[in-house]
Amino acid sequence: MTTSDPLSIRRLYGRAQGHPLRANAQRLVDELLPSLTVPEDGPLSAARLFGDDRSLVFEVGFGKGEHLAFQAALRPDRGFIGAEPYLNGVAGLLAEVEARGLSNLRIHRGDAIDVLERLPDASLEALYLLHPDPWPKARHAKRRFVNPGPLSLVAAKLKPGGEFRIATDHVGYMRHVLTVMQAEPRFEWTAETPADWQRIPADWPDTRFAEKARALGHDVWRLIYRRV
Repeated sequence: MTTSDPLSIRRLYGRAQGHPLRANAQRLVDELLPSLTVPEDGPLSAARLFGDDRSLVFEVGFGKGEHLAFQAALRPDRGFIGAEPYLNGVAGLLAEVEARGLSNLRIHRGDAIDVLERLPDASLEALYLLHPDPWPKARHAKRRFVNPGPLSLVAAKLKPGGEFRIATDHVGYMRHVLTVMQAEPRFEWTAETPADWQRIPADWPDTRFAEKARALGHDVWRLIYRRV
């Protein structure tokens, strides 16, 4: 890709590891993760990942994985893919997978774009972007996921009618999302009244990031866009 291509900015995330893993977390990374890891090369499909032609759902930056595990348990007939570069977060999701006995989930430890590019067009039923790094400094704004390059990829991979769900407690990022998405003709905002975009759907539980934000007195904004 040329340097003018927005997707040439591959690093859309921050650190990749925090504190050393505890023994059980390390065990999960060593023993369970290899069986759930998205293949590194070649085209991807539901058949390759899950062995059948099921609908797919993707979460970008799943944190500790509690939301992704909730969704996978709620919809066992769907195939869920999560991308998260942070090893401690991956270990958190693996603990959820083991505790819940989930078999419909695959993990990529790295940038979501590396997986999204290899999925078939119109293959995703939904894509979640929950509390992404806001990259608040002006010189870092190009690293935000909600930008023309990544959005074109999301638009290509979502089925018509598929949902793009975004959550943030960062007011600057929320305003950025509203501005960028308002100019994006391939998506429509599902909110019809001022209350709609703060109403919490039954299948959208708080993550620990949302809980922490509320504890600090921050508003948490949830926006649902539909692929047209």
